[in-house]
Amino acid sequence: MNPVKPYPISKRQVWEAYKRVKANRGGAGVDEQSLEAFDRNLVDNLYKLWNRLASGSYQPPPVKRVEIPKANGGTRPLGVPTVADRIAQTVVKQALEPELENHFHPDSYGYRPGRSAHQALAAARSRCWRHDWVVEFDIKGYFDNIDHDLLMRAVRRHTQEKWVLLYIERWLRAPVQMPDGSQRQRDRGTPQGGVVSPLLANLFLHYTFDKWMSRHHPHIPFERYADDGVAHCRSRKQAEMLKAVLERRFAECGLELHPLKTRIIYCKDDDRRGEFAVTSFDFLGYTFRARRSKNRYGKAFINFSPAISNKAAKAIRQEVRGWGLQRRSDKTLEDLGRMFNAIIRGWIGYYSAFYKSALYPTLRHLDRKLVLWATRKFKRLRGHRRRASHWLAGVARRQLGLFAHWRLLYGQAG
Repeated sequence: MNPVKPYPISKRQVWEAYKRVKANRGGAGVDEQSLEAFDRNLVDNLYKLWNRLASGSYQPPPVKRVEIPKANGGTRPLGVPTVADRIAQTVVKQALEPELENHFHPDSYGYRPGRSAHQALAAARSRCWRHDWVVEFDIKGYFDNIDHDLLMRAVRRHTQEKWVLLYIERWLRAPVQMPDGSQRQRDRGTPQGGVVSPLLANLFLHYTFDKWMSRHHPHIPFERYADDGVAHCRSRKQAEMLKAVLERRFAECGLELHPLKTRIIYCKDDDRRGEFAVTSFDFLGYTFRARRSKNRYGKAFINFSPAISNKAAKAIRQEVRGWGLQRRSDKTLEDLGRMFNAIIRGWIGYYSAFYKSALYPTLRHLDRKLVLWATRKFKRLRGHRRRASHWLAGVARRQLGLFAHWRLLYGQAG
């Protein structure tokens, strides 16, 4: 018979959290223990974790700092918790998230169940058609600069569960282990990459921005995805006012708007005649700008719409180059399709949701790499790129399903 624990955390909660962590995969933390290694002694590992959580003795280990390359050439710092710590954080997240979801704003889309970037993009597109001006904002180093005291004040407004408050405070204070092995103490921020961090980050911005906007500027609609957002204004004067008050509001909460990524944009199209220096913006991997479209009667017109951004297209081309397809002459086309189709499907699923044809040049870049592969694979095609291109197009039309993008480029729609 198990002794009574001071905190009402059940073994079932820990088991359900483990299943969620296992489904999401992820790398090892500071203890270098992988999911596979954790599974080898699963029952004992989960029991020890439950025992520590329920008794209040669980102490989060340091978070492993990993630098992830960004499309613009910089790096994004991620904090990778250990497998056991990811399970513990999931236990807390699953206890807290349903309560917070009852209060979050309908136009907050990031890291929320049942909400997606495509929903945010669709809402932004619709509102750009009805509003002439946009204020685009981005918070500089958001996850690293969240004020702990303000965040805990927000958490306490939604739960009195002592164990939830206890472990959130411990995670906020857990040190970061740098790549050189040194440890850095934290008095601000929540590691980007932690399981509970996105939920806490959303809660902080719920009070810093969402709720504040609803109270002070209820007639200005917006879409926010984590720390990226756009707000829609009727006039340039209103947009300039909003940009100024947002800078003050975020400063009051210990945050700084990125000076280069926070801008006013004029949504210029056929019906908007004025001039302004900035007439496009990027949001969630898409560029919003004036584009040629056709109405239901086939008549061309210019409207303000999203399509894959140049930055996202460049990142895809760089990844394709990294595959080194032309050096894989030991593989068949079927092999290459099996190796890369899941990634290609992901790109198509995300970037073809709006103005699909803008994605085609990037997909054709992938075919050019396959042409180079063919010139090395087959003697009769060596030195004959044009002939190899015709050969590949013929294969694509006969076997549309071999590569995920061929149905778009060579099928009836393409």
